[in-house]
Amino acid sequence: MTLRGVHHVSINVGDVDVAGRFYVDVLEMEPLPRPDFGFPGMWLRCGGQEIHLIQVKDHVAPKGQHFALRVDDIEVTRRSLREKGVEVSDVIDIPGAGRQVFLFDPAGNMIELNQPV
Repeated sequence: MTLRGVHHVSINVGDVDVAGRFYVDVLEMEPLPRPDFGFPGMWLRCGGQEIHLIQVKDHVAPKGQHFALRVDDIEVTRRSLREKGVEVSDVIDIPGAGRQVFLFDPAGNMIELNQPV
């Protein structure tokens, strides 16, 4: 068996339209065509991978669970998000690993932005 990497991450949200606008307008992901599965959702391109938003009734974001997106410059990214009105944590330096910040999408899902060493 040979795993070739992550194809997509599926994220549950309470309102796919609200969350989708955040991922497209704020995080600048590219919307992708999505088949009709009989429930609301949205597919997005993020670098070479995909994020799949799935609308779930009465969604409650899990505490502590998150996914990480790689960035080239954590300071520039953090400043850009704050200028867009997004609350972003202070930069955390992880010796030998890189730098990270955390934020939440409109559904309360935690997102890490990571600048590896």
